[in-house]
Amino acid sequence: MPIIVKADVQGTVQAVTDALKTLNSPQVFVNVVHVGVGPISQSDVDLAQSCGACIVGFNIKAPTSAVTMAATQARIKIMQHSVIYHLLEEVGYLIVDKAPGTFETKVAGEAEVLNIFELKGRSKSIGGDVKIAGCRVIDGHVTKSAIMRLLRSGDVVFEGSCASLKREKQDVERVGKGNECGLMLCDYDGFQIGDIIQCLEQVVRKPKFISSESGAVRIEC
Repeated sequence: MPIIVKADVQGTVQAVTDALKTLNSPQVFVNVVHVGVGPISQSDVDLAQSCGACIVGFNIKAPTSAVTMAATQARIKIMQHSVIYHLLEEVGYLIVDKAPGTFETKVAGEAEVLNIFELKGRSKSIGGDVKIAGCRVIDGHVTKSAIMRLLRSGDVVFEGSCASLKREKQDVERVGKGNECGLMLCDYDGFQIGDIIQCLEQVVRKPKFISSESGAVRIEC
């Protein structure tokens, strides 16, 4: 994330720059593209606009109304503070907001196979029998559009798409904890009573801004 730093004296500029770099995370890198002493000027706004930066002002006077208006029109964010903790807090939350996040798979729910039903000659795609797992959702929820993972004695037996999810003979998209359902998997029907079917969903994990009572701050990914 590109940042322009302006402060009252050169020593403060360096201190603020060093403090901002402590917020670097694997997802968002603080890139100080320009530093200077004195109030925020029109040239700072022009530079910020050209490189997509925000502007940090520390211990300096507020910019003139003309500069403020130019920054607003250019959608340049200006952050002014006189307390370093407050500055890091605002920049930290901005970093978290801009971070793209990482995709990870989580288990959204689990269903236990209680019964296995076989329908003769009901598969149009393969022209054979169809096996349906009669399940009870024992944790979370099961969603038809999710990926399913079948476990047997703790080992992964199959992982793939859900072909059908029914509750009380009606097609449904989601079944919650405590409810029973009929479930078919694509390209797999070797169910056994006692199997566990996990519902896997992709979620975006964003970094978190962490602050402590001592004033220490960090970005946790």
